[in-house]
Amino acid sequence: MNNAELLARRQSALPRGVGQAHGLFASGAKNAEIWDVEGRRYIDFVAGIAVVNTGHSHPAVVQAVETQLHQYNHTCFQVVAYDGYLRLAERLNAAAPGDFAKKTLLMSTGAEAVENAIKIARAATGRPGVIAFQGGFHGRTLLTLGLTGKIAPYKAGVGPFPAEIYHVPYPCALHGVSIDDSFQAIDQLFKCDIEAHRVAAFIVEPVQGEGGYYPAPPEFLQRLRALADAHGILLIADEIQTGIARTGKLFAMEHAGVAGDITTLAKGLGGGFPIAAVVGRAEVMDALAPGGLGSTYAGHPTACAAAHAVLDVVEAEGLCARATEIGAHMQARLRDMAGQHAVIGDVRGLGAMVAVEFFEGGDPAKPSAELTRAVIAEAFRRGLLLLACGSYGNVLRLMVPLTIEQTTLDEGLDILAAAIAAVA
Repeated sequence: MNNAELLARRQSALPRGVGQAHGLFASGAKNAEIWDVEGRRYIDFVAGIAVVNTGHSHPAVVQAVETQLHQYNHTCFQVVAYDGYLRLAERLNAAAPGDFAKKTLLMSTGAEAVENAIKIARAATGRPGVIAFQGGFHGRTLLTLGLTGKIAPYKAGVGPFPAEIYHVPYPCALHGVSIDDSFQAIDQLFKCDIEAHRVAAFIVEPVQGEGGYYPAPPEFLQRLRALADAHGILLIADEIQTGIARTGKLFAMEHAGVAGDITTLAKGLGGGFPIAAVVGRAEVMDALAPGGLGSTYAGHPTACAAAHAVLDVVEAEGLCARATEIGAHMQARLRDMAGQHAVIGDVRGLGAMVAVEFFEGGDPAKPSAELTRAVIAEAFRRGLLLLACGSYGNVLRLMVPLTIEQTTLDEGLDILAAAIAAVA
């Protein structure tokens, strides 16, 4: 069995809409390394798209799941409840930003968390409208696609999307969008498209993920919080990619000193097991009647056990501080590379959520997706896994496991430097 044979079978068995960034099949993984079915080792700078913040198969996570499996593996929480779900909700209520009473709903995926956040916001406010941001990514279901601010490849050909969703520019100084520009666009919406008193929620990523790893300026989030309060609008913080220590704090919103009325989580929460959460103000979360929230597999016992282990590891191993260290080290190395290659137009990040943006000749008006793809392909050939993002496909997003060994991190950065040098 080899990668080529498996890829041929994949082409016959799966729809082409299920993409695959790298032409390999895994046979094993540990911490920040993956081995394919042919025995080749790769350094993982993707982490399952910022999922395995605690590394592949962290012993504490594996042990917690194994223990749970010997007790019971499914009851459906809405039928027969269990302590793991309850304790996880209590932990998230205590940890999430905001000096107010909170309640937590557990789900299985990030898209489900966002769907439920919007449903709860509409029920709590009695309002229909939702304002999202251009370049944002909130999922692939029909409602979350409506919120997502990027057409290709997600939204092309599958509309119409749910009504009463509006998009405004996300601030990005690199591309000439100021904080004032964003708020002027919101003001125009209120004048021309939907009255403020009909808007249920703003939904925002503290750092845009698929949109290009652009951190939201703290001033922007603070002003958005104030505007929401002025009009009785709820603020939904989509922390699905930014949460659970990825940015140097358990929640990225903490960097701005801002709390969402509702926060969505997934990815890093389960350490590789499917679990998501909606954490919000208690009175907001109670807006729906019994039976209005839930799902058959939501808050699965094994995923809850994994999430508890993840939170324990984050605290015991100081992963918030480690994310800050990793991010500073990566940015320093990447800026050295930028000094040697004009095609690197920007290096940025928040904690261990780091990006490199490529332009032809360093000109921000000429984003280079072609060069980005070439860097990814060359790095893959040398044994490093990378992933692109951004509205123009010209951004490398680096999301290493926070448990990565320093020698492995530097080995990966050496490979990246060599790949850039080879194709730039």
